[in-house]
Amino acid sequence: MSQNMHASRKFWLYMSFVGPAAVFFFLVFVIPLVYGIYLTLTDWDGIAAQMHFVGSANYLSVLTDGSFWNSMGRTIVYSCISVIAINLIAFGLAYLLTSGIKGQNFLRAGFFTPNLIGGLILGYIWQFMFSRVFVSIFSHIPATIFQRSWLSSPHTAMAAMIIVTTWQYSGYMLLIYIAGFVGIPKDLLEAARIDGASEQVVTRKIRLPLMVPSIVISLFLSITRTFKVYDVNLSLTAGGPYDSTKLAAMHIYSKAFEEQKYGEGQAEALVMFAIMAAIALTQTYLGKKREQEA
Repeated sequence: MSQNMHASRKFWLYMSFVGPAAVFFFLVFVIPLVYGIYLTLTDWDGIAAQMHFVGSANYLSVLTDGSFWNSMGRTIVYSCISVIAINLIAFGLAYLLTSGIKGQNFLRAGFFTPNLIGGLILGYIWQFMFSRVFVSIFSHIPATIFQRSWLSSPHTAMAAMIIVTTWQYSGYMLLIYIAGFVGIPKDLLEAARIDGASEQVVTRKIRLPLMVPSIVISLFLSITRTFKVYDVNLSLTAGGPYDSTKLAAMHIYSKAFEEQKYGEGQAEALVMFAIMAAIALTQTYLGKKREQEA
């Protein structure tokens, strides 16, 4: 009897911690996901009280929607460049800010600050920078890059998106890399230096292998964040010029709410989620494999 009471008490203690999180996860993630999958099989326009079952028609429309796949291609290019830039800058800054330079704690807080600014506000701030500030610099520094707004040309507008995204997320990934650098045993580094290893060798042979977990986490987070970006895309370029910066999330929003094809838009969202999940999980698998080898 006492064992049963102990087991019951242990169960309810466990549920008191896990239960609330499980309920919120079910309500916020599982139910919307299942309902969203159901909507992909209907012709709902987002407004009507009734919806009709159309089966796989929405998925067939996604496969033949050239504008969706063009936006997906732009998203993949944008994400690849942004992820590389974010992690290279964050890794380099983390290395610098764990080397014992003066004011490193202040600099850590400063680099993290852009991540605290909302995406919409951030986009409008940089829109002003690219359209007004950089153009006004041309009168003092006659460089070609300041001759006109970066947001007026398809190629430079995408570059502007990548710059803003890198500026926003590098500070967040910086903290993850700092935690990785701080966690490296100092006696291991000192032993390598005593044996005559140069700083480059120490970084390549010791720091990088031990930083693999931090790299895996940072790559996963930066891939998922850049892949589903919408707020910065909306406020900075609004998809222009000529839809050259219209990424997948913005296309899906337009399809669902502006064209009132909610079922088709939901199907596109599910396809985008599947592609993003496949890329992120593949990266995580390869990273974990490298971590085990290291």
